[in-house]
Amino acid sequence: MDSDALNTFLTVHRKGGISNAAKFLHRSQPAISRRIALLEQELGVALFERVAGRTRLSDAGRVLIPYAERAVAAAQDAEQAIRALTRQNAGPVSLAVTGTLADGRLSTIMKRFAKENPAVTLALRTATSAEVSDLIQRGEATIGLRYNTDRSGDLACELVLSEPLQVVCAPDHPWAGKRVKRLAELRGERWIAFPAMRGRREVAAAHVFALFLTQGLGEVAWTAVDSLTAQKRLVEAGFGLALLARSHMAEELQAGLLATIAVGDLAADQDIVLVTRRGGFLSAAAQRLLETIRRDYAAPDVLAPRDTRKRSPARKGIARRRLA
Repeated sequence: MDSDALNTFLTVHRKGGISNAAKFLHRSQPAISRRIALLEQELGVALFERVAGRTRLSDAGRVLIPYAERAVAAAQDAEQAIRALTRQNAGPVSLAVTGTLADGRLSTIMKRFAKENPAVTLALRTATSAEVSDLIQRGEATIGLRYNTDRSGDLACELVLSEPLQVVCAPDHPWAGKRVKRLAELRGERWIAFPAMRGRREVAAAHVFALFLTQGLGEVAWTAVDSLTAQKRLVEAGFGLALLARSHMAEELQAGLLATIAVGDLAADQDIVLVTRRGGFLSAAAQRLLETIRRDYAAPDVLAPRDTRKRSPARKGIARRRLA
């Protein structure tokens, strides 16, 4: 079993059949079919089956998937390690990030990295948090940036920022720029948040609801909006409130398009985590990108300052809730 055979197997699975895999790999269909047949002959089992005209994994194929992904990723590591011996200051680096983290901060990071490392080719992919982890595990991305720690033993996770969440409203809202003592005072408002989806770690309506439930409050009215930009525009127009990290609304706050409401008993964070493959090879270029990301997230940010205020005695008993 060699890495090329396993990569062909994975491609057929991911692309949904021999024909699509052949196009993706720039090979003929007979060559792909023959490669799969030889692999099945070597293993002594069928890896795919035809069901209703579609190619699907057999039970043996499903068992092989995680092992094949690790083997292909390890082969890529070996190739990159050898190339790095002669090209320490060049080469490709792939970064996968959760969509709402592809913001002004990330743009600054990429510009700085490109300026400091002109010979490095940097590729960027956006995905959900779960998809970011999958891309790292499969070796399709070198470094990931997502929300919250992934518990997979195949991944190494590093917290780079735990960002407080704030209630945001339209600038002409009655509570704009003011403070309420308790979240309960905002119970009658309509809330805008992401719909609950597998792999999404941005603040969803279910998270907002959970914050009210922890205080013994009932259900609140909410609207699911699957776009951060659309959420901000709706809040700006006065259609409801949202719970966002300050960095997500920094430009709007500076421009006066949005405002915040301070809530005395609200303590909610969102963790931003760097993800790499545990034990995987990181080229010199990848390590420099890691350092650039760490340095930028650790630096003070005028538009998105960290909450360094000491808690008052009344707040000491309030547990901070990390939304997952």
